[in-house]
Amino acid sequence: MSTHRMVRAGGAMSLASYLQEQIENGSFPAGHRLPTERELSDSFQVSRGAVRRVLANFKEQGLITQVVGSGTFVADGAMGKLPATVQQRQAGASVATQTSPAQLMEARVLIEPQMVSLIVRYATPPDFERMEECLVRSEAASSVEEFEHWDGALHQAFAEATHNSFFLRILELTNVVREEGEWGRLKRVSLTAERRRRYEMQHRAIVAALRDRDEKTSRSLLEEHLREVQGNLFG
Repeated sequence: MSTHRMVRAGGAMSLASYLQEQIENGSFPAGHRLPTERELSDSFQVSRGAVRRVLANFKEQGLITQVVGSGTFVADGAMGKLPATVQQRQAGASVATQTSPAQLMEARVLIEPQMVSLIVRYATPPDFERMEECLVRSEAASSVEEFEHWDGALHQAFAEATHNSFFLRILELTNVVREEGEWGRLKRVSLTAERRRRYEMQHRAIVAALRDRDEKTSRSLLEEHLREVQGNLFG
């Protein structure tokens, strides 16, 4: 299928849904070479950074592989690793398009701290290894877009560490909203070097408290972090 015939509406959400659908229905079998970042950016009318975040998410899930100088390819066994049906993603996209960044942060402040008790109870060593990876990658990020991706991945790792499908679904929807242009614009405007350093310190402290299974401290630190992000984004 020519990239010029791809659905253009919906930005990053449409791109993710399109790629998943093509893998699901067999149009993109294992070894199939995906269009270039530039072609995907042009076809879906999204930034190259948004395309990279979508592809990075697919790579983390083992759906694609990337070879420098050769391109991006559908991974072996990708069909069995798809996280949700196309219909489920479309339903999530529908919710996300009706959710503003301000509404998202209000919900996050209320919901994410509730994950702490489950993380403290059920998190495994691999869960903490994933959190550490997100911390290291976010601290090494060379752009706002890359930092934002690993910031979102860390909070997704918190949800995964609850081992509760409800929280995991909520954070998946959160990251769908974060892929939209308005969120990215707000983050670029608000994320000063000083604030980024502070977020990194807060992330480290939250993960350390979770490792210690300290529910009270973890909850307090996470609430403080989310409220500070909310204040920085919206004043």
